[in-house]
Amino acid sequence: MALRLGTPLSRDATRLLLLGSGELGKEFLIAAQRLGVETVAADRYADAPAMQVAHRSHVIDMMDPAALVALVQYERPHFVVPEIEAIATGALAEIEERRLATVVPSSRAVQLTMDREGIRRLAAEELGLPTSPYAFAGSLEEMETAAHRLGFPCVVKPVMSSSGKGQSLVGGADALSSAWQEAQTAGRVGGQRVIIEGFVEFDFEITLLTIRGASGTHFCPAIGHRQELGDYVESWQPQPLAQRALQKAQEMARAVTDDLGGRGIFGVEFFVRGEEVLFSELSPRPHDTGLVTLVSQRQSEFDLHLRAILGLPLDPGFIRPAASAVIRAGGLGWGPVYSGVPEALQVPESTVRLFGKPNAGKLRRLGVALASAEDVETARERARRCASVVHVHPAGVEAGRKS
Repeated sequence: MALRLGTPLSRDATRLLLLGSGELGKEFLIAAQRLGVETVAADRYADAPAMQVAHRSHVIDMMDPAALVALVQYERPHFVVPEIEAIATGALAEIEERRLATVVPSSRAVQLTMDREGIRRLAAEELGLPTSPYAFAGSLEEMETAAHRLGFPCVVKPVMSSSGKGQSLVGGADALSSAWQEAQTAGRVGGQRVIIEGFVEFDFEITLLTIRGASGTHFCPAIGHRQELGDYVESWQPQPLAQRALQKAQEMARAVTDDLGGRGIFGVEFFVRGEEVLFSELSPRPHDTGLVTLVSQRQSEFDLHLRAILGLPLDPGFIRPAASAVIRAGGLGWGPVYSGVPEALQVPESTVRLFGKPNAGKLRRLGVALASAEDVETARERARRCASVVHVHPAGVEAGRKS
């Protein structure tokens, strides 16, 4: 049957419920609104970025299965699209089993990727993909044993977190206790397990945006990115890499996403060293490093996610080398104020996205600068320059003062 799109707020509307309403969800809902999809945003706090562009919004505890099912029964969406990891996946399975809505990409995919343990065990132990050496631990004592076995330095991450929260590079045994505490306090939920990874020397990291749609699997050009404290601070597209390495990454991305199934975009991360490629992580949704596609591609990762969900044709359509650089400031509290945007937009081929987050918390991403150029290095320089002149101030501070 041919796809039919209804009119928002009408009886025949095509309705989408977003679970998690951050900056990626905001761009996704903007893409949905352009095709006349009725959008509903949910998160654990009010006035989240995606809520600001949705037709309706709800504040709920998404770890509460009953609350999730009740919301779906109330809103009656055609599609439920998770944007974050901290979701009661058992409720998503119930929603799927009762055919209340289509879960994107599927409840199984969300279950396996909601924490690093599920996706790492699938990739390494079931599919046999090469990864860094790793172990999981549910206590400080287990973590200490694993770290000594893997050796130092090693990386400790909570199994459920995003944007590098709770991640530590551990140089020796004396730092293990503080790494454990950081993982427990900064992850999505407290009292959780951690993954300990042996440190890998690599040339660079890439995100390979992999889209499963009605016409099969498609890949975007590889995205390079740089992190600080486990959080992405800049990305660029394309990332030059050996043809054999790209082929290996595509083969691994296809293998794991075929196993997960469903439709939508997957952000698959790899470590690359020469022609050697190691699987790192996977998100079954648009990826933060993929914000660069807002200017580098004809169809951004958000357009592609929506098109895949709706069964529409896919064509990323790479346009021009581009880069992104994050704008952030921590500890400024509620209602931050921004200055320097006019100066930022004087940088050639640049633009700025301010996410509208109500609270400027510790190391929180508040916006991103985007720029394009004839080559990647020039695009990176432009994006960094654009981001550097946008300043964040506490509420009530004069715009002329720099943070």
